[in-house]
Amino acid sequence: MKPEIHPQYKTISVNCSCGNIFETKSTTCKNLNIEVCAACHPFYTGKQRLVDTAGRVDKFRRKYSRG
Repeated sequence: MKPEIHPQYKTISVNCSCGNIFETKSTTCKNLNIEVCAACHPFYTGKQRLVDTAGRVDKFRRKYSRG
């Protein structure tokens, strides 16, 4: 590998809008501000809900059900 051509890889702080702060490594070398992290994302917290507009999910299930 050639010397001095690779970007710096430093520890940065990631701040989420929910207040969660964690550290990771990055080549950007700047702290990041994010809107959603694993601590507040509905998929990871188990608070995910299915948004069904006008019964489309039920209509799909009825149309393609095998029974």
